[in-house]
Amino acid sequence: MKRVASKSARDKHVIQAAVWRFGPLSRVEIHNLTNLRPNTISTLVRELLDEGCLVEAGPSDNPMGRKQILLRLNHENTFVAAVELDDEMVSASTLDLVPSVKTSVRQATNLNAGIDGLVSQLLSTTRQAVEQAGVPQGTLMGIGIADPGLVNTRDGVVLTSSTIDFWKQVPLKDIFESEFHVPVLLEDKTRARATAERILGAGQGAKDMIFVDYGRGIGAGIIVDGKPLRGHRWAAGEFGHTHVSEDITACPCGSFGCLEAMAGALALELRIRKAISEGSSPQYLETPAGEASGVSAWQVLRAASQGDKTCSAIVEQAGNYLGLGLANLVNLFNPSMIVLDRRLAQAGQALLDQIVRIVKRQALSHCTEDLDIRFAELDQDAGVLGVALMLLERHFEIPALKPPAFMTEPMVKPSRKTAAA
Repeated sequence: MKRVASKSARDKHVIQAAVWRFGPLSRVEIHNLTNLRPNTISTLVRELLDEGCLVEAGPSDNPMGRKQILLRLNHENTFVAAVELDDEMVSASTLDLVPSVKTSVRQATNLNAGIDGLVSQLLSTTRQAVEQAGVPQGTLMGIGIADPGLVNTRDGVVLTSSTIDFWKQVPLKDIFESEFHVPVLLEDKTRARATAERILGAGQGAKDMIFVDYGRGIGAGIIVDGKPLRGHRWAAGEFGHTHVSEDITACPCGSFGCLEAMAGALALELRIRKAISEGSSPQYLETPAGEASGVSAWQVLRAASQGDKTCSAIVEQAGNYLGLGLANLVNLFNPSMIVLDRRLAQAGQALLDQIVRIVKRQALSHCTEDLDIRFAELDQDAGVLGVALMLLERHFEIPALKPPAFMTEPMVKPSRKTAAA
């Protein structure tokens, strides 16, 4: 927890945190939320206005009584940068404190030059996003990184990745802090997206929620009592590596029959290419019949929604595995809501209905009685929005007063000088 040396500094932070979460707010509303004395609020708000941390946002719209002047954070005073990556795309953005995206830079992921090449791309896209936003020097508060692998958030190190085979033991936090000289938060991409959906998207503030991140890998962002679950060794939510089949299909993790191997995007691609090579001619695929290479999972999902029989059968098989896996998560974590990756919505309502049926059939009826399963709402900015929210939550964490030295330092008796005779 952050610490401050004075009560005044702590109270300033409390005011800014309240305005960030609930603003714009009047001074009276700040008093009601924080229980700080009105005189203290008036003094500190005046200081925050002078410092450019707060700005006046016009009068309140209360129908009776004196109109109060509303206060909000100064969105031109502080910014954050965020970058999200996976095996397909790198996306870097500059955001204000809302957070809302000001600028974005997107590039296909460089997988041909190893760790050094990908690190260089992450740094350059982040730098471009900041420069394009015209962020004044000294106003960048921090950088968030949403990574597709298994990450140690405390130390800021990428441990491993099942979708980028060389992406292991990468100290991204130290690399970015050395380059940009601001605090850096490294977080799991799925947890970042889960946070964004819970606060800004389909989650609607659900306290117990699971977000399913779907691609070549499959992750579960697990929210318990409003907080993301990370686990003892940061591996909570490795949904794609749960066992769902006795099939001998190998998974990149080294095991067999994993959900990722049976129902991930690569599994769909391998099955449709095999079907085409064996003579199938899917009617609605956006590729000439007989050409198996280059067909993507997203094309398969879209063709299934249009009624293509071959693609529908492939998507239905994947949906069965997803439903079984989700039923296990429901029994384990008892969420009120499951939010499925928006990219799965390309398969249409039929896939959602299938998953709902399987979950309700396989999971405990007590857990599914009022369970809400829906598609996500946020688009390709979900990852950067989520990690920006996590960075801002950490920044606006209410600090504790700094304890006196005798509580934190080794006991040393003060020396006493004897008065001269």
